[in-house]
Amino acid sequence: CSSDLRKLQVPAQLSEPEILDILESCGAFIRHSHIVYTSGLHGHSYMNKDALYPHTHLTSKLCREIANRFSHDVIDVVLAPALGGIILSQWVAHHLTELTGREVLAVYAEKDGESFMIKRGYDKLIEDKAVLVLEDVLTTGGSVKKVVEKVKACAGQVVAVAALCNRGGVSSQELGSPRLDSLVNVQWDAWPASECPLCAKGRPLNTAVGKAKKA
Repeated sequence: CSSDLRKLQVPAQLSEPEILDILESCGAFIRHSHIVYTSGLHGHSYMNKDALYPHTHLTSKLCREIANRFSHDVIDVVLAPALGGIILSQWVAHHLTELTGREVLAVYAEKDGESFMIKRGYDKLIEDKAVLVLEDVLTTGGSVKKVVEKVKACAGQVVAVAALCNRGGVSSQELGSPRLDSLVNVQWDAWPASECPLCAKGRPLNTAVGKAKKA
């Protein structure tokens, strides 16, 4: 009964504009700027997820929003790729535990060259368990796809992939997941430097983030 009562008290879902406002308030979402992306293309917006993590209240609030969306699913373990995903997995598992009244574990996968490894005994914790794979920002989805494959190789059942932001139009099929839920879905214009309208207008590059960041 207590578990059912908790589920009935799940708050209303936050809208994408509300979530973007939260991210912008801590500098995690940057707009109306001049960014050089990792690809070398230029654009006007950027998602700097590392600016979110120092703000524990905001991080907790967004992770609770993710947990809300999976409160009616059976989730045993939340797993994320290191590094930033570790913070998210802890908070989402914490809120799922509170919402459902049953312990949800938080573990992570570690980078191993071009792939990932699930070590430290975490492979045994996801074996035959329902797993939510978690990521901060999806661009190509390549890393998450590798993590999903590792979970399956460890006999874990991938229930879904969740993300703070899907900025690459990534689909659940591309990730090998039955479901994908992102708090925000954005697609920004991007141009080669030679065709960049921001360069043409003489707008200075943002040297605080992105590829133009000063050392």
